Amino acid sequence: MPDFSPTDYAVPCFVALVLIEMIWARFRRPEAYEPKDTLVSLGFGLGSTVAGVLFGGAAIAVFAGAYEFRLLTVGWEWWAWPLCFILDDLKYYWVHRAGHRVRWMWASHVNHHSSQHYNLSTALRQSWTGAFTFGLLFALPLVLLGFHPVMIAVCGGFNLIYQFWIHTEAIERMPRWFEAVMNTPSHHRVHHATNPRYLDRNYAGVFIVWDKMFGTFEEETQEEERIRYGIVKQLGSFNLLWAVFHEWIGMAQDIWHSPWRHKLSYLLRPPGWTHDGSRETSDQIRAQWIERTGQTKRHNTAPASTSDQFPIEEQASAH
Repeated sequence: MPDFSPTDYAVPCFVALVLIEMIWARFRRPEAYEPKDTLVSLGFGLGSTVAGVLFGGAAIAVFAGAYEFRLLTVGWEWWAWPLCFILDDLKYYWVHRAGHRVRWMWASHVNHHSSQHYNLSTALRQSWTGAFTFGLLFALPLVLLGFHPVMIAVCGGFNLIYQFWIHTEAIERMPRWFEAVMNTPSHHRVHHATNPRYLDRNYAGVFIVWDKMFGTFEEETQEEERIRYGIVKQLGSFNLLWAVFHEWIGMAQDIWHSPWRHKLSYLLRPPGWTHDGSRETSDQIRAQWIERTGQTKRHNTAPASTSDQFPIEEQASAH
């Protein structure tokens, strides 16, 4: 199999779609784009590409080594591709959810949520530090099941391409049958929201059915409450390096100033957790909102932890 990266071929389409959306926004929704914010997003995209070149070899080495211990050999049959794509998307759901539940992983993933604007350029806010969170380990079960690392990488590339178009306000709703199965702009706007009703919801990459299965789905209700994007305590800066590293700095400061018995917890517990209860997790914020408003968890069957919100106080500690 050739070393084929579908995202490399998609980049020109990404650029073209961003330009088209910018033209649309100028006439329909001028507030959708902010020039400095867009430049930061482009900086994220460029930096993540460089990081991928620098650290991608380590992931290849891990997968190649693990493939030698595979239980089965799936091969390159036609049916293996859709099966790998579905299983890879299930893997994405769990690594994405972990990215909101474990502060060490959130320190990298928060980059994607740091913009107060929701447009196609926001999709380019990819982390520079993802290689240090060990999220790639979530793919090891697929390798051990016998899917070739190249097949997994190609499926992951198409997964990433799919997620680009859902970062927009230009599309309100897709047909009902599509909304029921697939991730859409409506579903993903919920994921990027800081409103308490939306915290820790809609982790899906391609198939929204995972959120419905595992109790983390929430429907968009813009008619009741307009979505607020970003992180609860906004960055307040267009400094690219601060945007990239602010949560790592905040986490390091929390570890430095905490008692020894709590230091590991600041790495592994949900963002927003503190040993003295001085800050709140998204579960607590959402629970308080439900109690205050009398809302119920209409679309959920199980609780979820953490949220896009936790750069929140953690950022405050980093300032």
